Amino acid sequence: MSPAVETPLVAAAEQPASAEQLRLGSMSDAAASRLRIVSGDALLVEVAALLSSAQISAVVVCDAVGVAQGIITETLLIRQLGLGHADFFATRAADVMQREFTSCAPDDLLREVLNRMHERGLIHAFLIGAGRKPLGVLTLRDGLRALLAAGDQEEQLLRNYVMGVGYQ
Repeated sequence: MSPAVETPLVAAAEQPASAEQLRLGSMSDAAASRLRIVSGDALLVEVAALLSSAQISAVVVCDAVGVAQGIITETLLIRQLGLGHADFFATRAADVMQREFTSCAPDDLLREVLNRMHERGLIHAFLIGAGRKPLGVLTLRDGLRALLAAGDQEEQLLRNYVMGVGYQ
């Protein structure tokens, strides 16, 4: 009996990568597409305009060299407006931004970041690279979709492996 020829599908089925091991770096394109950055000198009216034109509800406030200093969310803007704490045409982003925010790194496991987001009731986390440079925004929805897709792929690979698909 001749040994079975290993096809790419079988090799992929035997790879250790799984939904459990999915890292944020694999989502960098989607996260980068959601990133919106403003300077600390930007007026709140500019921040509001940027948020209204994007499908994301937060921006990263950066200094002159692009280092993340804080974030502004739609909720924070509404709170500032509703409580009369800020003049949207005179208040700078740096004056109202949240200086502490949930961030993650490209090497972090997606499942762990999603668990942290769930525990804290967050809909997005900020992907921050070396030197505190913003790389993207991870949304809860995108993260869950990626986990689901990875799980579906694992199930299909396992099914093909068990059924002998790819063997000659």
